[in-house]
Amino acid sequence: MKAFRLDELETERAANEGAYLQFLRERNMSVGLYALDAGEQDPQQPHGQDEVYFVVSGRAAITVGMETTQVARGSIVYVPAGVAHKFHHISEDLRVLVVFSPPES
Repeated sequence: MKAFRLDELETERAANEGAYLQFLRERNMSVGLYALDAGEQDPQQPHGQDEVYFVVSGRAAITVGMETTQVARGSIVYVPAGVAHKFHHISEDLRVLVVFSPPES
């Protein structure tokens, strides 16, 4: 078993001064914590893997391809591999668990 605490992951991510912390990597998937503060720009480019976002906290909009929706705590968004996507209009600091399958390269 591998178990994680969100507060500890957030502390580690902040200490590494990065927006993304990968904390689990297995044969068929990887998982990380992604953080964008209110008003910040999302620099993401399309990924070569399918992704699932689970919003832990915060508020924003996300555009995936040509579709846009509002997200907040508890929102889950699927992004197919290769599709352009970005969080924007981040009104509250955003913390998102990201699952990549296969693992992010």
